[in-house]
Amino acid sequence: MDNNIFNQIANNYDTKERKELAQIIVNAIKPELKEGKNKSLLDYGCGTGLVGLELSPLVDKLLFMDSSEQMLEIVKTKIIQNNIKNAEVIHSDFTKITSNLKADIIVVSLVLLHVPDVKKILGHFYSVLNANGKLIIVDFDKNEKINHPTVHNGFTHTDLKSLLTDAGFHTIEIKNFHHGKNIFMNQDASLLISTSLK
Repeated sequence: MDNNIFNQIANNYDTKERKELAQIIVNAIKPELKEGKNKSLLDYGCGTGLVGLELSPLVDKLLFMDSSEQMLEIVKTKIIQNNIKNAEVIHSDFTKITSNLKADIIVVSLVLLHVPDVKKILGHFYSVLNANGKLIIVDFDKNEKINHPTVHNGFTHTDLKSLLTDAGFHTIEIKNFHHGKNIFMNQDASLLISTSLK
């Protein structure tokens, strides 16, 4: 039995709404990659690659990682179709195993809300990053209207900052960049982008 819900939804994942939201997220992340030309970027929890694939021209090497093999199959197809030479796909899940992988930049877009132990995974990100590495998180602001057994209802800037500080990160910046209708479990929500350095 396939217990990964993302495997089940992979083939129908790229809806018009998801693509539009991904483009908004890409536009928020791009300015953070000004110095990415000779750096490696890990798109953790990459899904179907809607965000990461747009970033491939800005970095030297792009690693797509997800716990859903079906999502990664879609990413592989897109990499071939778009003739992207600097990307590779890794099937893994930091919530279950540690990795000896290394990267200069990690992008985590709309992933943390699905991670039960955020503190633990931030520790993994810290260890994967090279010295002076950058962690870029995109997620939802806390939304009290949302109550779900397996999804966090977003994050306050204060809570996220203290989690990042506890994990060892510094120079932490968090700001909102988009407010959309029905984008988070059919509720209106604000998106935040957080950048921090190792």
